[in-house]
Amino acid sequence: MTRDAGVDPNRAKATLVAMRKELLELAESSRESRAPVELDQTSVGRLSRMDALQVQAMALETGRRRDNEIRMIEAALQRIEDGEYGYCVSCGEEIPLKRLELDPTTPVCVDCATPVRGGR
Repeated sequence: MTRDAGVDPNRAKATLVAMRKELLELAESSRESRAPVELDQTSVGRLSRMDALQVQAMALETGRRRDNEIRMIEAALQRIEDGEYGYCVSCGEEIPLKRLELDPTTPVCVDCATPVRGGR
């Protein structure tokens, strides 16, 4: 089933593929910073090791977030293939074009992304 949400799927696909490529290149270039830290006290002081561990932890978290973003891109590309891109996966309503331009991976409309407030 193909639906037309006013979104150019070819343009969206090109944007998503470019985003994925950039993230994969960043992952490759930062591989060394995620490597295990050497704990040999004879070659590195305690503060240097602590600093290295902190840098490694930040690099691992950045990698985890990057992997999550790649998964979101893959899901958006699958929605394009399925003809469902531009429609909320929760309620089925059309996602505004401006929202998709801001975040082409977004799977939900504003209403479904906004938590219920007060007594609404």
